[in-house]
Amino acid sequence: MLIGYVRVSKSDGSQTLAPQCDAMLQAGVEQERIYQDFASGRHDARPGLTACLKALQSGNTLVLWRLDRLGRDLKHLINTAEDLRVWGVGLKVLAGAGAQIETTTANGRLTFGIFAAFAEFERELIAERTQAGLAAARARGRMGGRPRKMDRATLTMAMAAMSDPKANATKVAKRLGLTTTTLYAHVNGDGSPKAAGTAVLEGTSRLGKPAAAP
Repeated sequence: MLIGYVRVSKSDGSQTLAPQCDAMLQAGVEQERIYQDFASGRHDARPGLTACLKALQSGNTLVLWRLDRLGRDLKHLINTAEDLRVWGVGLKVLAGAGAQIETTTANGRLTFGIFAAFAEFERELIAERTQAGLAAARARGRMGGRPRKMDRATLTMAMAAMSDPKANATKVAKRLGLTTTTLYAHVNGDGSPKAAGTAVLEGTSRLGKPAAAP
């Protein structure tokens, strides 16, 4: 079964989903199986994508107009594709630089493998620079490390702290060992959880599927 996902960045009428939807229909995706978002890929919540990923089943193929409709960046794209592979879901891209990608075919897997290799190379470079920076900091008597990741206990404390109207997000994040970006990615200003926070509370994977048992 083919499942389509389309997205434009603006909902003010200046952009339309019609070209993407037409391409989906031409590729054989049924109208009722096309999920839509009007949202920026990097910053905004994407309920259409969340619903799309939850609807996918093993043996399905996720169809995209272009690769940039799915991932916030290359790393996120590769991680998402890996999740799809684990679920037994194929990925097919209709246009743009990734138009040769169709992970249900050998050539498509090879093309996507090249993207994955570049992503791994990028991760290794970042890790190398980070280690070099930490070593330099230690040599100068400063200690550093990665900010704490959000877990259920930390999230619960963050929600309780942010529910106070007088709460200062920067101070809350610092007290919990988080970055302000991580805090706001999981918790609203009134202390309620965002989609990412709900996923942490429910123990789901980053794409909304139940976390795999160890």
